[in-house]
Amino acid sequence: MPVYLDVGERLDDLMLKGYKIIQHPKRFCFSMDPVLLSAFVNVGPGERVIDLGAGNGILPLLLAGKTEAAEIVGIEIQAELAWMAKRSVKLNGLAGRVRIIPGDLRDPELVEQGVWDTVVSNPPYRRRGSGKVNPYSGKAIAHHEITCTLRDVVAAAGRLLRNKGRFAIVYRPDRLNELLTEMDGAGIAPKRGRMVYPHMGDAANLVLVEGLKGGGPDMTWEAPLIVYRDKQGTYTDDTLRMYGMDAARDG
Repeated sequence: MPVYLDVGERLDDLMLKGYKIIQHPKRFCFSMDPVLLSAFVNVGPGERVIDLGAGNGILPLLLAGKTEAAEIVGIEIQAELAWMAKRSVKLNGLAGRVRIIPGDLRDPELVEQGVWDTVVSNPPYRRRGSGKVNPYSGKAIAHHEITCTLRDVVAAAGRLLRNKGRFAIVYRPDRLNELLTEMDGAGIAPKRGRMVYPHMGDAANLVLVEGLKGGGPDMTWEAPLIVYRDKQGTYTDDTLRMYGMDAARDG
């Protein structure tokens, strides 16, 4: 299907069911984080899924290709990114399953509350005022808590989820205590986690957590994920599996 590209945009292959995504190097390009989250989260057939802070639509596209979810909605506050995401959805023929809604995830009137089976998010990791802020506003909003905080994201998830619905997030280990506290405050019990390490022997740089609204207190930690097997950037078999690739063929 033909697609309109704005100046500076490019079309990238997701290596998943022939899907492609529109990206702009100075506005937003997805990282590994949503790929890992899309492989970690549990989404059942026929479920309704909502992504808080959808960016250019990467998580909705990946979940459309990897799951049998009936409806996937992405909320994105930046109009230019929402426009990119909408065009990618149309390009891949997914308009019947995937919707992108421009708007603020903090707005309780934006979508129906208390009915979603799964909420996912790859939110900004850095507190406002911490670290160097990217000069391109789109990237700054994606990386820093400029338009929303961790509390805003988790609170929105708590409002959106049905009872026993799941919330899955990729975040930074140095803010894990804060994340678990916010989840508890929103009535979402952390149930499953996995630490992500760049190389064997490195400190963890990501954490994947899935919680259950109205769930019990027990939480399990899965085996750690080591992303690279060497300093040349060769993926481990576990990482290849999370990308949906054949470890024997590509390892």
